[in-house]
Amino acid sequence: MSSFYKKGITAIELLILVAVVGVLISIVLPTFSKIKENQVLKNGVEDILSLINKARGETLSSLNSSEYGVHFQPDKVIIFKGKVFSASAPDNESISIITPASITNVMLGGISGTSGDIYFKRLSGAPSSTGTLTISTSTYSRIITISTTGVASVN
Repeated sequence: MSSFYKKGITAIELLILVAVVGVLISIVLPTFSKIKENQVLKNGVEDILSLINKARGETLSSLNSSEYGVHFQPDKVIIFKGKVFSASAPDNESISIITPASITNVMLGGISGTSGDIYFKRLSGAPSSTGTLTISTSTYSRIITISTTGVASVN
């Protein structure tokens, strides 16, 4: 009967196993959250670039014989019709930026803030002002540059 009790797992072995698993989880979990945070930032940057390019493309194609612009806010980006942004316009198209990412700085035409607008000129597609947008999380950030030709790029 004494050999029967020697085949089980002791409490000390079980505690060591739990401690090792706990250490592994504490190492891996922060890495996964940083990977997720970086992916959210990349998706936000891609969404912003897509909307800038869409507004410029709609302007160049003279959709509805109008210019189109982009309004930037910390938590969303909105395509608007015309030269002036109106929050209540029915044809605004917006996309929300998923937290923890947000637009932390808008520097257009030499003016810095947390929001701003540009519109694209018909025929040329040139923006009303050039500058940069900074989209950030607590760990990462990217800068989107809008050139004099209206092309948007990211650093």
